[in-house]
Amino acid sequence: MERLRLRLSNKWMAAVASMWIQCSSGAYTFGIYSSILKSSQGYDQSTLETVAVSRDIGSSAGILAGVLYTAVTHSNSNSGLCGPWLVHLVGAIQSFLGYFLTWASVVGLIQRPPVPLMCFYMILASHSTPFFNTANIVSGVQNFPDYSGTIVGIMKGCTAISGAIIIQAYDTFYKGEPSKFLLMLALWPTFVSLVLMLLVRIYKANASDDKKHLNGFSALTLIIAGYLMIMVILEKSFSLPLWARIFSFILLLLLLASPLGVAIKAQKEDSKRFLETPSFESNISMENLQSRCSSSKSFVAKDVAYHEVPRGEDQVNDKIMFDEEGMNLLQAMCTVNFWLLFIAMVCGMGSTQAVLNNLSQIGQSLNYTTVEVNNFFSLWSIWNCLSRVGVGYLSDYLLHTRGLARPLLMTVTLAMIVVGHIVIASGFPGALYVGSIIMGICDGSQWSLMPTITSDLFGVKHLGTIFNTIGIASPIGSYIFSVRVIGYIYDKEANSEDHSCVGARCFLLSLFIMASLAFLGFLFVIALFQRTKRFYMLRKSKHSLKR
Repeated sequence: MERLRLRLSNKWMAAVASMWIQCSSGAYTFGIYSSILKSSQGYDQSTLETVAVSRDIGSSAGILAGVLYTAVTHSNSNSGLCGPWLVHLVGAIQSFLGYFLTWASVVGLIQRPPVPLMCFYMILASHSTPFFNTANIVSGVQNFPDYSGTIVGIMKGCTAISGAIIIQAYDTFYKGEPSKFLLMLALWPTFVSLVLMLLVRIYKANASDDKKHLNGFSALTLIIAGYLMIMVILEKSFSLPLWARIFSFILLLLLLASPLGVAIKAQKEDSKRFLETPSFESNISMENLQSRCSSSKSFVAKDVAYHEVPRGEDQVNDKIMFDEEGMNLLQAMCTVNFWLLFIAMVCGMGSTQAVLNNLSQIGQSLNYTTVEVNNFFSLWSIWNCLSRVGVGYLSDYLLHTRGLARPLLMTVTLAMIVVGHIVIASGFPGALYVGSIIMGICDGSQWSLMPTITSDLFGVKHLGTIFNTIGIASPIGSYIFSVRVIGYIYDKEANSEDHSCVGARCFLLSLFIMASLAFLGFLFVIALFQRTKRFYMLRKSKHSLKR
């Protein structure tokens, strides 16, 4: 029993457990149960939108999760044992209560709640997501500090496909019964999190082959996303019999179990390397490490002497690079870099979220069928996952091999968002297909890069609090663009009789306004890139010396 416990207690099993918890979270599934919620509660469309916005707020407001994570992981020296599991527990409780009370309201188990109370249920249910994200992402960054972009991309990619995974289970066993889907959301994420939460811990040990095995996790995540895309296409094209749906779901479960093989192999290699290392080599390694650290500091001193002496944020960032603790939230909010990133995310995340929230209405105004509109959501989800994983890996590769600052990839992302808005606004045949893919890629890229850049610039000690605070930019931007821009202009263009609008004119001006503001975000990220170029070059040098 003790041997089994030791085999499960390593950073690779922690990563697998985190991936499975992320894959079970059921994100981006409101559209599945919104119809039964609307009909059972007697809501009109405006009231349903209010409930939907409350869900968006809950899923993005993760400051409490960050504060809790920081408190429980840094109040005890054995932080990996006593910290992340508690954050998971709080998330699991919220997920169960929120979705269970919503399900009970829909099926009539409890009295129909007033709208504010239903909004509270939605906030409670969706507020579990930041707790799962914080526990898994921050623990992953601390376990794999040299490849933070890769591990964040993997975790965010698993979140992106979690909705498609639970929909596959729903279609296999309960298709056509959306109330059962709500019950699944109450039970599935809660059960998985409670079973696996004790495996998610923080380990300080590093190995030279982390990159190889993390790439294995990335590849498997992409394979699962590709498999889900194939299943979506098949289900849209053919009516699959029950046996085929069961077989495809079993195959999906096998794919989800495959990261366990990578973890076992990685741990065996780490154990073998440790046993084969003689004690005198450890002494030599320690001497080499001290020599390299001395060389690293010498390099920094020479670089500072060659360039102008660093002041303010540059000096703090150099400190972060060596002690990796960094700033707390208030200190971060007093920097220019924080606000450059925050405003850029309001423009970027806000506009992509606004397009996602209005994708059905845009498709209807351009005369796309219901099946085509559903395909847009599937394409968005799959490409969102691919970009989260791919961009996370690419940001690490470019940093370690070229010394390119991660904000450079964010500038490319904001530029693509501008293009995506213009493509959708053009209204040419197939424009929404192309546009939904572009916007899905960009949305995933932002959610992969933002936590990683935050970790780089402000350190890992208070990462959960800081990146969740910056994440509030998404609902702020979404509200501004969805309500104050898209909603206002749509109502002006709509038919006064049935409040509907048909044609490219319905969203044309809104899309061009969002493109302009996305370009503004692009300029802010350019400024952030210029301010952090030197810092990222020093990080590349540090990584090279460590190797």
